[in-house]
Amino acid sequence: MLACALTAVADKGSLSLVPSVRECVEGNGSYRLVLDVGWKGSDWYDFDAVGRALCQARIVRRNDGALPAEGYSLNVTTSGVEISSSDAAGAFYAEQTLRQLATIENSNVVSFACVTVRDWPQYRWRGVLLDEARHFLGKVAVKRVLETMARHKMNVLHWHLTDDQGWRLDVPGHPALVKYGARRRQSVVFGSHARWLPPRYETQYEYDGVPYGPYYYDGDDIREILAYAKARHVMVVPEIEVPGHMRAFLAAYPECSCVGPGLPREPRCGWSIDDDVLCVGNDDAVNRYLDVLDGVCKMFPDASYIHIGGDECRRGRWKACESCQRRLREIGEESEDALQAWITTKVVRHLEGVGRRVVGWDEVLAGNVPTSTVGMTWRSEASGGAGTAFVSAATAVRRGHDMIMTPAEFCYLDMPQGLLNDPFPYYAPWTAPITLEKAYAFDPCAGIPESDRFHVVGGQASIWGECVHNVCDLEWKLWPRGCALAEVLWLGADKPGFEDFARRMTVHLNRMRTWNVIFAPLD
Repeated sequence: MLACALTAVADKGSLSLVPSVRECVEGNGSYRLVLDVGWKGSDWYDFDAVGRALCQARIVRRNDGALPAEGYSLNVTTSGVEISSSDAAGAFYAEQTLRQLATIENSNVVSFACVTVRDWPQYRWRGVLLDEARHFLGKVAVKRVLETMARHKMNVLHWHLTDDQGWRLDVPGHPALVKYGARRRQSVVFGSHARWLPPRYETQYEYDGVPYGPYYYDGDDIREILAYAKARHVMVVPEIEVPGHMRAFLAAYPECSCVGPGLPREPRCGWSIDDDVLCVGNDDAVNRYLDVLDGVCKMFPDASYIHIGGDECRRGRWKACESCQRRLREIGEESEDALQAWITTKVVRHLEGVGRRVVGWDEVLAGNVPTSTVGMTWRSEASGGAGTAFVSAATAVRRGHDMIMTPAEFCYLDMPQGLLNDPFPYYAPWTAPITLEKAYAFDPCAGIPESDRFHVVGGQASIWGECVHNVCDLEWKLWPRGCALAEVLWLGADKPGFEDFARRMTVHLNRMRTWNVIFAPLD
């Protein structure tokens, strides 16, 4: 987290930038461009009028090592544009601000408002979690999310590719993962999860009886998506669950479960949590998982982090498993909780050996695990969700762990958004809605002592896939609440305030409409 000497300046003029910027001085006039009608772009990103103008604009670029990482200065005059930055990401974000300064005067004239801006992010992890284990969305949807994220200066796609209900990655050397894990016998009928009765987190689902899949990404798909993300300065972090939420993995390798080879070779069809988990007392099972992780690392060569999940791992199978009980005795522990700390440490050390850092949900921090493990907070209290051992963010940073914040009550955008007559079903309709104003109220450092706030590296919007069947569901739920979280993560405590944000959003939604983004109304 960057300690800021400057404060955000509320955009009181006509610019309506989202996220807002730290320093902004509006000038007079504009830089006008008459577009080359014969010009052809190389990507759909370029085919809108503003994208064409950006490609043709007279832009002078300078390096300024005094600017923070990802920061930039932008000066637009009637004769052209100057951009200074200390890195390529900063220059890219300057262009995103420039894009929002554009006005389309007619079909072939675009103007950019004259302005001087200095800007940089508060947090280095500004993410979106996309869950395709429950419902596979495909490359077009992923690219749309990446594009809109980047235009809001968000820089991490946390890609939830494995869970009890599906395995979406064709890892070389492991064809069984997609043969058995990328399909399921049937799915929950769209919207029927709304009949869940808390706090049991179980239900008698209504199923559609329709085979689902096989749906997965192969190596070519991954390379294409990673190249697309890299061009937009988005790091893609895959999530490969362990030791729970592994039913799709165990469909491929039933011998890696505590039940053994007799476990049915199919993922879970319902949305609730499966009892079958990795048999951590079985060295062959552990090594199989680590070998898969090695393959994942090769598929994601630029990912500094690998997310290993670690949440909601039920202990029942471990209690009854002779191999897991033997492992407990080997490590000198009595509680099955210690087995999760053991497997977490094993994976952390393995991935450190190939230059990767582990991220996991807050449960992975329980017990004696390396402080290099990055925690991801999804619960604000132990009673939240169906999780196991609870480690608060305040406790974690005190122990020396870096933390990424995505508490469900502010950041889980598959939850209701409080709209009247909303046609889309949501994951937990009985919960308090996450309105646009509530999302904007998110404070990643809430409850963290001032002395430990440097450990809060950022946060993210999280959108789970149980009730996200296609790109329409996805974008309707993600935007505009994701815009609010983008501003929070870019400006931190220096955000101008919700009233100012809401005013800017009335203009910004028209801008997003020209980007062909699907979004929910403001209220």
